[in-house]
Amino acid sequence: MKRLLRIDWDVIAGITAASIAIVLHLLHVVDVEVLFTIVLVLLALLLFRDLRRESHDEHLDETVNQIKGDVKSIELSLETPAAVLVGPRYLRSESRRFVETARGEMVWFNVCFLMFRSQDVFDLLLKPAIENPRVRSIQFISNEGEKELWEQNMLPKIGECDGSGKVLEPIWRTLPQTVSFILAETEHKGQTEALLSFWGEPFMARTVDKQVPRYVFWVHGHSDLVAQLVDVERQHRMQVHSSK
Repeated sequence: MKRLLRIDWDVIAGITAASIAIVLHLLHVVDVEVLFTIVLVLLALLLFRDLRRESHDEHLDETVNQIKGDVKSIELSLETPAAVLVGPRYLRSESRRFVETARGEMVWFNVCFLMFRSQDVFDLLLKPAIENPRVRSIQFISNEGEKELWEQNMLPKIGECDGSGKVLEPIWRTLPQTVSFILAETEHKGQTEALLSFWGEPFMARTVDKQVPRYVFWVHGHSDLVAQLVDVERQHRMQVHSSK
């Protein structure tokens, strides 16, 4: 039934009528005047059909343009959130996705080295970043109190990873235990994004003398907060360079 409805019966009827008229004329059954009349009627029917279809097409174009405008308005109204809170349920998968899609230089600011005592946490967060071929370098900006942990715990684990040479000597500073973040340009958006966390409850859980992230904010590239975090990182680099 659907195929039958799609057939252009006006055209078929016109062609059939014209063919019959020509045959009848060749058989001398109808005169030329009758043949011309039939042709004129068919032309009028085809013209009427085209005018009706043109009107339908114009209405269809107006409807499509209106739909496009509505879709554009909806897209403009749906703003991508500046940051997404990632909780315990998705923390492991989203954190790993961040380090695996990172590229260029990664900056790890005020990250607690105690959590990397666990080989599982190291393999989840830092090892994929080190072995990510798109990551050019990894720069830690760390508290001076973390030096012993760096030498005794971090360096041996880092040395066992492919691409360990991209991990630079940390920039040692006196940092307050307030915020911790990872900065990196992400592959899927090509913008600098951040994983941001705060020291202490409820964002970090303290277990056996170590701070383990419980909640992090995935800060998207269009957020003004990214620029603020980049500025914090640059300020500490400049202080180190000026002290030299």
